[in-house]
Amino acid sequence: MKQYTSDKIRNVTLLGHGNSGKTSLLEAILFDKKVTGRLGSVDDGTTVSDYSKEEIQRKFTISTSLVPMEWADKKINFLDTPGYFDFVGETIGALSISGGAVIVIDASSGIEVGTEKAWQYTEQRKMPRILFINKMDKENINYVQLIEKLKAEFGAKIAPFVVPIGDDEEFKGYVNVVDMQGRIIEGDKVFDAEIPEELNERVTTVREMLIESVAESDEALLEKFFEGEEFTEEEIRLGLRKGVLNGEVVPVVVGSASKLVGITMLLDMITDYLPTPLEAGGGVVKAFKEGTQEEVEIAVDPAGPFSAQVFKTIVDPFIGKISLFKVISGSLKKEMEVYNTNKETTERIGNVFYLMGKKQIEATEIGTGDIGAVAKLSVTQSGDTLCDKKRKIKFAPIPFLSPGLFKAIQPKSKGDEDKIGTALQRLNEEDPTFSITRNSVTKQMIIGGQGTMQLLVIVDKLKEAFDVEVEMIPQKIAYRESIKGTVTQQGKYKKQSGGAGQYGDVVIQFEPSDEDFVFEEKIFGGSVPRNYFPSVEKGLEEALERGPLAGFPVVGLKATLLDGSYHAVDSSDIAFKVAASLAFKEGLPKANPILLEPIMHLEITIPDDYMGDIIGDLNKRRGRILGMQPSEGGGQTVFAEAPEAELFSYSSDLRSMTQARGNFTVTFERYDEVPAMITEKVIEEVKKED
Repeated sequence: MKQYTSDKIRNVTLLGHGNSGKTSLLEAILFDKKVTGRLGSVDDGTTVSDYSKEEIQRKFTISTSLVPMEWADKKINFLDTPGYFDFVGETIGALSISGGAVIVIDASSGIEVGTEKAWQYTEQRKMPRILFINKMDKENINYVQLIEKLKAEFGAKIAPFVVPIGDDEEFKGYVNVVDMQGRIIEGDKVFDAEIPEELNERVTTVREMLIESVAESDEALLEKFFEGEEFTEEEIRLGLRKGVLNGEVVPVVVGSASKLVGITMLLDMITDYLPTPLEAGGGVVKAFKEGTQEEVEIAVDPAGPFSAQVFKTIVDPFIGKISLFKVISGSLKKEMEVYNTNKETTERIGNVFYLMGKKQIEATEIGTGDIGAVAKLSVTQSGDTLCDKKRKIKFAPIPFLSPGLFKAIQPKSKGDEDKIGTALQRLNEEDPTFSITRNSVTKQMIIGGQGTMQLLVIVDKLKEAFDVEVEMIPQKIAYRESIKGTVTQQGKYKKQSGGAGQYGDVVIQFEPSDEDFVFEEKIFGGSVPRNYFPSVEKGLEEALERGPLAGFPVVGLKATLLDGSYHAVDSSDIAFKVAASLAFKEGLPKANPILLEPIMHLEITIPDDYMGDIIGDLNKRRGRILGMQPSEGGGQTVFAEAPEAELFSYSSDLRSMTQARGNFTVTFERYDEVPAMITEKVIEEVKKED
């Protein structure tokens, strides 16, 4: 594949609801334009972009694939993204480096949740986009009704560029209302055709809608429109392109991936209307000077110093790590030394190459605006900036979502704990949207992600790629214990068994505290020598690990050493440690001990229609609404608190309640007292486990 200049490149993300046909459309494009010799199938596991074992088995996209192709002396870098919401991190990574998008819609299903989300992603980024209505050959398709629904949902910027010829299984082509030409597709051949007489009225109506969009893109054209003058075809194309680039016009085209209909028009639309890297974002990318928050604009300039952002990492146990990046300025050549601003270190570049699915295509240089790959970078991760040492900058981080669903895992084979940790760290480099933690209280390893499917895929990858089998187990809550009362307790340790004995005697007051643990002494007259104070404190710190109710760590405790006694010969550090722990164990049960649970802070973004259901559900979860405010993409963001114990299934429950239109973030807030009835149940469960 030859190297293309920035003005010849289009970086395009394929978006849409699961099963809308994104991967099949890409496969049809590659086959129709002779890039591949056969039409691959998702069901057969033979597509270029869905090549991993997990994708072939599950028959849907899990990971973004890069598929470049040459068309009309230009290069289109397609990024095929998952439609399944658990893998939204892949979509966010792809959109971060794309100039435009094609949103694929299933003609028979119409506007689905994935369509809405794809629109939101592009709308938030003010990204030029094209709507491709796929599967026009299916039964009971009402094109006019679908266009009306698109306009009702997404506004006046929806601009149909075509009128289909033939309904349902008779669908065989379209009328392009820009050049007023009919096109019939037969196999791999396209024939110009007269506009069918029965479509004249519909074509006229759609063209008038398009002309209005053209007029609104430019003041001079608007004036010409009101004066009743006809636009030339060139004016129409230029006006439409301007409207698409500024987000005021969203073209709608139709086709059928299975019948190879609409492929050429879509490719022409991409090259004619979607931006080059020199045009996207006004030809600049915002960044920060190294080590500062001073914002600078980096020009997308082939002659400028090298800079790039890594947007995806592929981890292969055999090949190693592959980093996919987009060059923002300058170019990247093999054997270059570049600076990783995020890690504040240099990286040595080996061979650079293009990727087509899993296939590597050798390159000598990756130019400005293009997307390439490099293997075996030592510290570089997704989101990192690579740049010339002479101009150290850092691009804004890719806004990957934080996990909302957490599960505990354990190895099926003893001794695999270390292997699990290493393998999970490798997979985390590939997918930054899941987390790995080890709970110091419950001793469980916890993985967090966007949903159940994502976590199941991670478990499968552990087995397939790293030969580590794990099982998901119920997650335990990291409860704490504390006290509400005050008590003064003696702790005395005396041991005499011939020879030197052991003697330690303390009197300690225990009371609640705002801090985790406070130790004071108020000894008068030397009843306990000063050199034993640290031993008393140490004994208490060790005793804090097991509370009196259920053996959970104790917090919010103040211990004051008031009195005691010692023996000139038998007293020792160990004796006073034991005495302090005895005072703790005997005193705390008398000080009104309580169980504490983690309270989480929730930010839940939902459409207005679901507000009542969400608030009712939170009340059932012992939650508390803190407030709400309108969210940027429409709907409301609800701020709330709820116990962690009530949120284990919240990710899937919220998705079910809102038909996947809602999302949330969750962070730890504080510990609060557990209601008495629940405390009894927790203590019972702990006793059963013991």
